Amino acid sequence: MAQFSHIIFDLDGTLTDNTLGIKNSLKYALERMQVDGYHENILDTFIGPPLQWGFSTQFGMSERDTKLAVEYFREYYGEHGWHQNDPYDGIMELLAELDAQGKRMYVATAKLEKYASKIIEHFEMDRYIIQLKGADYHAKKATKNEIIADVLTMQQLVPSEEIVMVGDTVYDIEGGNENEISTIAVGYGFGKEEDLRAANPDYFAADVEELYEILAG
Repeated sequence: MAQFSHIIFDLDGTLTDNTLGIKNSLKYALERMQVDGYHENILDTFIGPPLQWGFSTQFGMSERDTKLAVEYFREYYGEHGWHQNDPYDGIMELLAELDAQGKRMYVATAKLEKYASKIIEHFEMDRYIIQLKGADYHAKKATKNEIIADVLTMQQLVPSEEIVMVGDTVYDIEGGNENEISTIAVGYGFGKEEDLRAANPDYFAADVEELYEILAG
């Protein structure tokens, strides 16, 4: 079992379950865009990748309409959606134990950075997280690969197997692999197990307890 000195976590689907807040924000945005008649299951596909991908790919919106839909999403999310959210059972205890062991922890998320910061401060995760890097859509820094790379650069970390990316989607695993660090896929979030395993993570944790065993040793 590898000994990880630096741990980069995804946020939604890995540390917290923000399903309700995201879906309510999406419904608000789609209502404002006068889109109806969709199956609610399609909203699940928005959790993980950038919002722009969801609106353009899943609903065929133009670049202009996608931008407007994202603005409506953020309008609701910024006021209500971000706190319609809860840490997964055992996550706070996991962070505390890893911190006590001297592990250095970071967050890399495709969520807009200002919202991600509010969430980790609200749940007091910021006492454990050294660096948070979220998406910066204005600068086109929206892919998980780029966001992980930014964390490594900002912390002056040289890629190695002692640095690990923990996430619940294929984007997290691919981003970790592309940055030449270790990867752990978690099965309790929003990704499908068969997709996650196909992305070739170094480890797979079905639940927070298994994640604890991998990270804490």
